[in-house]
Formats: sequence, C-alpha cells, structure tokens
Amino acid sequence: MKKYKKTVLYGIFALILSFATTPLAQAIVEPPKAPSAPVSEELAKMYKKSTQDTNVIEALELLRETSGEYSRKAILGENLTTKPIKIEFKNLTEINPAYANFDALGWKKNNKLYIYINKKHQSAPKEALAALLAHEAIHQDELNSLNEETYAWTLEAAVWTQLSEERPELQKISHPLVERENVIKKLFEKGNYTSSYIRKFVVSNKGYQNLPERSPGFEENL
Repeated sequence: MKKYKKTVLYGIFALILSFATTPLAQAIVEPPKAPSAPVSEELAKMYKKSTQDTNVIEALELLRETSGEYSRKAILGENLTTKPIKIEFKNLTEINPAYANFDALGWKKNNKLYIYINKKHQSAPKEALAALLAHEAIHQDELNSLNEETYAWTLEAAVWTQLSEERPELQKISHPLVERENVIKKLFEKGNYTSSYIRKFVVSNKGYQNLPERSPGFEENL
C-alpha cells in the first residue's frame, strides 16, 4: 500500500459492502458480553476528548502495533484540524434516514471532526471496531475521491488481517461488522495483499459513483 507524502484527507462515509451476503462458514455467536473492565486512568485521560467508551478505547489501543497507528494518532489530534476526533455510537437515521444502513459516518462541523458509528456495532469485537476506525480516521476534510476511499478500505482490510491473524477465531463470530471485515479481507488476499481488488469494489460501488478520481493527498492511484 503506497504511502503518501501529504496528510490524507477526509471523505464522506464507509458503506456496507453490497455483496457481503455469503453466510460465514461455521459462524459462531458470541455470548452476551460482560461489561468491560475499566481502562487505566492513564488511558482514560489520553482518550477522554475522543471517547469514554471502554470498548472503543481498547480498539484504539489495538491499532498501536498495526498499520493503523497513523489513524490512532489522527484520532488523538494529529490531523488537519489539530483537534481530537470525537467518536460516538449513534442512530444514524437521526442525521438522515438514508444513513440507516451505513456502518459509520464521518462528519465535520465547526472545524471539528466526528466519527459516528452505527449503534448496531456497539456489540462488535474491539478488533473489528479497530479496523473500522482505522478507515474512518483517514477522512479529515470535506473532500473525497476514489483514490482516498481505496486507501481507506485497503487500510481497514490490512488492520483486520493483522488482528485476525493473531486471533483467527474472530473471523467466525456472527456479527455484521465482522462479516464486513471478512469480505474486505478476502478482497485484500485475492489481490495478493494489495489494493487491486478493493479498488475494483470502490469504483463499482454506487455510493462512490460521483466521486472524482483524485483529491488532495491522493493524487496517485493505488
């Protein structure tokens, strides 16, 4: 995956993969989660301007040793606004009924960035949330492009691949966000761990049909 000289920029949202309909083989359902243990005071303080959700904090911490470390730092404030990105689980129909099935939505208001995650993903494994957040934190302004979405989706796939290799059983969990991650991981693997097949998905996705090919920071094709 190419690295860009310029800081990567903000796009509009992450859509559910339209062809993610194949049932997972031998899918298992996680038992109801017990409440997570409180995170350390140090971590709570570090992330307090972004989130107080323990599962999200743990997801962000997982990014440290992955390709998503840039995204973790961007969420903490190393982004185009120089302010932490606020993360919330939200009923996205409150913003617009058309967003009902979006997995997450990037938003910018008054020079502040927000990542709204669909409430249905509150029960998602932290590893899947980590991959999703790695994607969303790439988007840092109102501009977007096919190149940017290709980069963001490929980064998400890379992070999920890294985390699920450490815990292969994650791929068998029956959860909509895990299903999304498994599908893009397959595209990533099919392209020999490059963006080639993910690029084809982005270009063919109806949600991205009106996007330009390039945006600032994403002048080169992946």
